[in-house]
Amino acid sequence: MSSASPEPEPHVVEDCRGVLQLMSDGTVRRSAEPAFPVEIPDGDCGVEWKDVTWEPEHDLNVRLYRPRRHLASGGANDARILPVVAYFHGGGFCIGSGRWPNFHAWCLRLAAELPAAVLSFDYRLAPEHRIPAAQEDGAKAMSWLRATADPWLACAADFARVFVAGDSAGGNIAHHVAAAFGKTGLSPSIRIRGAVLLAPAMAGEARTRAELECPPGAFLTTETCDKYCRLALPGSATRNHPAISPAGPLAPGLEAVEMAPVLVVAGERDVLRDRNAEYARRMVEEWGKDVEYVEVAGVEHGFFQRDPWSEGADEVVRLVRRFVVEHTD
Repeated sequence: MSSASPEPEPHVVEDCRGVLQLMSDGTVRRSAEPAFPVEIPDGDCGVEWKDVTWEPEHDLNVRLYRPRRHLASGGANDARILPVVAYFHGGGFCIGSGRWPNFHAWCLRLAAELPAAVLSFDYRLAPEHRIPAAQEDGAKAMSWLRATADPWLACAADFARVFVAGDSAGGNIAHHVAAAFGKTGLSPSIRIRGAVLLAPAMAGEARTRAELECPPGAFLTTETCDKYCRLALPGSATRNHPAISPAGPLAPGLEAVEMAPVLVVAGERDVLRDRNAEYARRMVEEWGKDVEYVEVAGVEHGFFQRDPWSEGADEVVRLVRRFVVEHTD
């Protein structure tokens, strides 16, 4: 009698930057290391931070930042001048954490230079938790913000001036949060004053010019975008799914939603550029929203958080600071 053949060893079906691997048996392997290193400069940037578990069921973390100089007097009136930036990291809905050095450095800089109380939220990741889990966690994070009484944060933040923000996948989440809650949908004491979408992740079945012309050596390629979609989208959903294509053919119209102003920042050489521009156009021309679209010359995807101290990052900080100041009062 011949013995049964041994089961083949699981092999890698999809690999995301060496950080996440989907195996042939359906299991997922994740590395504890970030996708790429970013140095945190030595010295005191004047920002304090701490970690809090905001969603115990899935062990989701939020990293809280507050500029120290706004706490020196200890007076509530002085502390209340700080707006709140609720930030969601990028990573194609599949990888990333607010505790990764690149996102940590970027949020440190935002807190120091806007200035603002910054809350960097983690959310459930695909393929274990497929879309719309990430968008649902964005909404849950706002509910946590409404309910939290953390004195460490409350003494530095004015929750009547909240800005939802994020890069790449996080920018997509910020859009959905802004659309879901509008200007006053959280509570009378918590108002969304604006949304900051930094190269927000968007997709679609029909290829754009930027996708067709994207060079193979780009940081984010068309093929990588397709990989993220395969891992993040549910079941037989296409890239026109409204969660990943908020300005696509299946997306619901937003005419009746009273949204706060939106800032969209895209990179001239980003594979997502055309989708970001079309999103901004449709928001303004078809849905009547207050949207500012800015394209940064000569840069590709994720330039500001891959090098948070670059000239390109300087420009993004200036854009975000101006937007927050203009829409704070």
